[in-house]
Amino acid sequence: MKPEETIAVPEQANSPRLVLIADDDISSRKLLGHLMSKMGHSVLFAEDGLNCIRLIREQPVDILLLDINMPKKNGFDVLSHLAEQGLKTPVIMVTASDEIEIAVRCIKMGASNYLTKEKLSGESLRIAVSGAIREFDLKKEVRELKKELLTKEVFRYIIGRSDELKRAIEQAMQVMETDLNVLLLGESGTGKELFAQAIHEGSRRKAGPFVSINCAAISNELADSILFGHKKGAFTGANSDHVGFFEQADGGTIFLDEIGDMNSEIQAKVLRVLQEKKIRRVGEKAERAVDFRVVSATNQDFARAISNNTFREDLYYRLEEFPISIPPLRERTEDIRMLARHFLEQFCSANNLGQIQISEKALSNLGSYHWPGNVRELKNAVQRAAVTSRGQLIEQLKSSLPGNRHAGRIQEQGSAEVKPATIDTTSVHKENSVTMDELEESAVRKAFSHANGNASKAAESLGISRATFYRKLKKYGISE
Repeated sequence: MKPEETIAVPEQANSPRLVLIADDDISSRKLLGHLMSKMGHSVLFAEDGLNCIRLIREQPVDILLLDINMPKKNGFDVLSHLAEQGLKTPVIMVTASDEIEIAVRCIKMGASNYLTKEKLSGESLRIAVSGAIREFDLKKEVRELKKELLTKEVFRYIIGRSDELKRAIEQAMQVMETDLNVLLLGESGTGKELFAQAIHEGSRRKAGPFVSINCAAISNELADSILFGHKKGAFTGANSDHVGFFEQADGGTIFLDEIGDMNSEIQAKVLRVLQEKKIRRVGEKAERAVDFRVVSATNQDFARAISNNTFREDLYYRLEEFPISIPPLRERTEDIRMLARHFLEQFCSANNLGQIQISEKALSNLGSYHWPGNVRELKNAVQRAAVTSRGQLIEQLKSSLPGNRHAGRIQEQGSAEVKPATIDTTSVHKENSVTMDELEESAVRKAFSHANGNASKAAESLGISRATFYRKLKKYGISE
């Protein structure tokens, strides 16, 4: 390396960066640090490879000037660590070796340039650093553009610009390319299944199947057959071989919706499959290996469920390798206008209703409503308003909200108890003759009757999930 005083360093055109200099020779560290400082960069020092890796873990480094021969871990070990961690830090090798084979090996391992100390000059270092920064910035810009395009593609059905929604999407983007199990937490109607589908579409499993299961609807008696499949003749009525949900998801993603409502006995069976990635069809002796990724969703409070022994703690920790909270609509009110217009346009187009608009006054009023049914409730309200609108302009949506159509409106507040909402309680308090349970039972019975015994339609009209509606039927002894 040429003496420091003979090196003239031109002014650095790039913005200041954080440079890590890893070299076991103190004089080399000082000289390189001086040159980087003159270029306007901040500098960190590491005297060996192990300390270099530690500093990289502790904070993001913009450029790494790396020696090869260092104690504890050498330069090759550091390059391997960067590759294993998927770090894109630009690396410039600054070393005493001028062997072509070593230089080629470094470049193949990800180094952007290779400089020998003997021939190093301020100008060659400046050019190398500037080039590494330009290349890194260009690659970063390309990655950001690809990420933006991917986000628009896989999250195309998730409408909104609020910060709360963006945070949830960003978390999903971070985890989608991994095989970590994802747990989606959120109230009913927030779009958890749309997030699950987006995570699948953005993953390496996108060419594989996406299998969705409503865990609350699985009975104990049929669980083994539904989840794991059965062999022809395994039991009365098994007239052919059946492929279970987990086997159907082989090579893809299985979505366990409403996992918090799953029967405790079935939980043990699901835990075993998640641990071993093997299933055995009913009536068969041999096990089958299955390769799947799990995305699950719930609106339940797992802490309470585990405390009450209604949900297995070991299964919970298997499912929540990467939890994502989906915000309720009341926390992203700035998205309501966009969603309302989107649902109206979508519905009118699908039903040949022509061009119907929502008035500004109607849109403004939407933000003051609590939306216990979240995005699903908004969609239903917009569709009802479109059907009942007598002209080409929807003047108000208030009459289309469930609270104005059913005195016993039921809402779900995450994991809280289900309670009637948006009712005239003044007369109830005055008469003191009607309990909340009676109001709730009345609303459930009326909704079930109006839907002609269709549980899905009845649940939708009340703005609650089908699983919750089934629980209400059972609670009040209402037969299907």
